[in-house]
Amino acid sequence: MPRGRDLAGADPAPHPRRGRPALRHRPAARHRRQHQPRPLPRSRPQRTGSGALPAPPDHHLPARTLRGGPRGVHHPPLPARVRSQDHPPRPHPDRSSPHRSEPVTAVEPETAVEITVDGAAVEAHPGEMLIEACERSGTYIPRFCYHSRMSPVGMCRMCLVEVDTGRGFALQPSCMVPVSEGMKVSTESEVTKKAQDGVLEFLLINHPLDCPVCDKGGECPLQDQTMAYGPGETRFVEEKRHFAKPIAISETVYLDRERCILCDRCTRFADEVAGDALIHFMGRGNHTEVNTFPDEPFASYFSGNTVQICPVGALTAAPYRFKARPWDLTETLSTAWVDSLGARVAVQASRNRVLRVLGADADAVNWGWLTDKERFGFEALNSAERLAAPMLRDTADGGVSEWSEAGWGEALDRIAGAVGAAPPERVAVLGGARLNNEAQYMWAKLAKGVIGTDNVDAQLGDGLDPAVVLGLPRATIDDACRSGGTVVLIGPDPKEELGTLYLRLRHAVINDGAKLVEITPVATGLSHLAQHSLRPRPGTTAQLVSALVAAVAGDEFEAGSTGVDRSELEAAAQCLAGADDGVTAVLGRASLAEGAEVVEAAAIELSALPLVRFLPALRRGNVIGALETGLAPELLPGRVRLDGVEDGGPRVEAWPRLPAAAGLDAAGVLRAAARGDIDVLVLVGADPLN
Repeated sequence: MPRGRDLAGADPAPHPRRGRPALRHRPAARHRRQHQPRPLPRSRPQRTGSGALPAPPDHHLPARTLRGGPRGVHHPPLPARVRSQDHPPRPHPDRSSPHRSEPVTAVEPETAVEITVDGAAVEAHPGEMLIEACERSGTYIPRFCYHSRMSPVGMCRMCLVEVDTGRGFALQPSCMVPVSEGMKVSTESEVTKKAQDGVLEFLLINHPLDCPVCDKGGECPLQDQTMAYGPGETRFVEEKRHFAKPIAISETVYLDRERCILCDRCTRFADEVAGDALIHFMGRGNHTEVNTFPDEPFASYFSGNTVQICPVGALTAAPYRFKARPWDLTETLSTAWVDSLGARVAVQASRNRVLRVLGADADAVNWGWLTDKERFGFEALNSAERLAAPMLRDTADGGVSEWSEAGWGEALDRIAGAVGAAPPERVAVLGGARLNNEAQYMWAKLAKGVIGTDNVDAQLGDGLDPAVVLGLPRATIDDACRSGGTVVLIGPDPKEELGTLYLRLRHAVINDGAKLVEITPVATGLSHLAQHSLRPRPGTTAQLVSALVAAVAGDEFEAGSTGVDRSELEAAAQCLAGADDGVTAVLGRASLAEGAEVVEAAAIELSALPLVRFLPALRRGNVIGALETGLAPELLPGRVRLDGVEDGGPRVEAWPRLPAAAGLDAAGVLRAAARGDIDVLVLVGADPLN
């Protein structure tokens, strides 16, 4: 309501002489317009005679029909800078957006439901929402609150379309209406256009016109859809709402309440996806706003996702505020380096400086979600504490001098001299698990094929034996999170260390009927969702798994000193025995205080289950690639053991030499260095003390 009036307020008192409330003077119509009246373009391309939509241009929104004008008149295409992730034209099959919010799947002919959209026949999945069926067929329906990865709520009403109810056409929110056989839909009628005009006019009543200074400008769905679907002028002359701005609801997320359109995206993500309901609606009526609880910050590991899915500039990321415009950024698709799950990201940079990282929607991995470590960890790249040039210091005469900057030639000569003077067995290389495969191979070749040392380890003592990681049947995240699947968790807390896996497992358990069996010494972020939680005493995980496998097979077992009740173990075994399509085991070290051999023994015991597959839950970015390329002791590229080939063999014919003997792992290297048995220690993007 204008000026913050309350709907429940008392009626104004009548004028003592006029008998009716005094009417406020309204200015002339020409003064009420913020812009000169002009026809605005529509966002829908015209259909061809066959009913198919033409392929959109690569860098422009399709041409639009003038509002209120004849159907044959078109407006020039909008420039690329006003395009939005939430309002794209239908992508060409070979130009799909990395930020798409939903998978495009083919409809099975035998189960297809046929509906009619704007006079054209469309096949749809039974039970899917109308907005999804229309978009797959090439008809874009505007929306703000709808997101395919969350439940529909129908709050913004921007997706209203006319649907034939049997008693005539009526407006229905397409994000809430499932398709049915023979349904007739009109997205181009005058009633639909008028509804879209009205929704946008109401949304803009209190929305500030600060697009030039808003971080969302240039990629804002509200901006784009106002241009494409809005009325083009306003009848509102009253004062807009004003709030203190911005509010730092966390260290990385800022809230501007004036811009919020109450779409419920951020609150649904926090509650449904992340399970951290720390942000919600407050107040009622015209005073409704999104905020956190008093004196409680938005302390979620996944808070940055709310910034990316916000359709306006109400939520902004502190590291990106006032840094750049979308058209100033160059984008590169990449893989997150925080853990070994490989979440897809889009790295955006300007002037050779990374400014932000966005989640890319990969169906097989992260669905577009990122942890805050993955999203905001790029700030370390721009840190003033990073080395910009080689640093050297002397250790002559038993003393250590201060660090001094040197040129690359001098630094490389010093390194080559030190490595060349040391015997190969007294040289060690640690780290490299966050490099790409090509760089890892080059380091393995340098260490083993040139220097001749096998003291190489990329896992730094927090991983598992390469024979276990590479030798057991491998599972993917999709395997672990499949509908109705069964998952055994033997590893770290996914919420703390494997955020992508946590979000996917949480969704699978809540929405897809997956069953989770925990075998961890302490509770995790998924314990309240687990069907069975077994808490073995430290060091007894392998013994417990052995008893569990025996119980599944119907053999006699003894829980022994594991500390787990026999009844709990039998219930968990019954759950695993009912997994007809096999079990997926998430395998990792729950605590670094517990030796890797405990988890490795448990994995070997669990491999006796039929159709079991393993998903390694490792703490470093590209451990699998490091092991495949030979950054591990006794291992060569291609999973070839050092003792299984001869010097000059076919797999290493390009290498000048091979190590003469098996080397040490990370723990062994550090112990040898403490004894003085290592002369040169090379750290490749790693800190063994942190």
